[in-house]
Amino acid sequence: MRVQNIALLAVAVAAGLSLTACGSSDNSSSSGGGSSSPSATASDSSGGQGSASQGSASQGSGGTGGSTGSTGSSGRSGGTSGTVHGPTGSGRASGAGCTTAHLSFSTSGGMAEGELIVNMKNTGSANCTLHGFPGVDLKSKDGTISASRSKLAVPTVTLQPGAETRFTLHYPPNTSGGTGETFTQLVVTPPNETHSTTLNAGINVPVTDGAPGITVDPVGTGK
Repeated sequence: MRVQNIALLAVAVAAGLSLTACGSSDNSSSSGGGSSSPSATASDSSGGQGSASQGSASQGSGGTGGSTGSTGSSGRSGGTSGTVHGPTGSGRASGAGCTTAHLSFSTSGGMAEGELIVNMKNTGSANCTLHGFPGVDLKSKDGTISASRSKLAVPTVTLQPGAETRFTLHYPPNTSGGTGETFTQLVVTPPNETHSTTLNAGINVPVTDGAPGITVDPVGTGK
């Protein structure tokens, strides 16, 4: 009977050891599963970071696009600037007033006796306009007189570069048989200008008690 009890006790002990071993194996297996889960989590996290990195690169590319757009805007601004400056150029091309500095002068005989043609040529690089009467002072050894204005209508003349226009000076020719008075220089001032040019001349008029009756036509008249 005592031997039987000992045998049963031994079986019970063995069974307990067996259950302990199984529990340890299960815990070990469970522990292994738990450790694999963080690894998977880490893998997922790493994958997520990879996606974030790609997204950042895409946004960087978008930033470059924005820079290009800015450059395009600058180009349009330049176009606008060109447009702003455009009308100023057109204004000059349509004909600002001719200046003495951009005109050359010469004289020639008129169609009739007692006429002198004064020619004016545009030496500038753009069109210019003339409108009005020129100023003409005649100089002799005895002094200076100014030509009076005729009653002709005043045209507006536009001169292209290299083009020419003229006006006519009328004076009474000396038919008296005397020496008369000779004007050797003309001081010409274009319309709406303050600068003059001096031309050589040889205009001989009779000596009279009053003014010799010299008149000038507006620019753009005469042949």
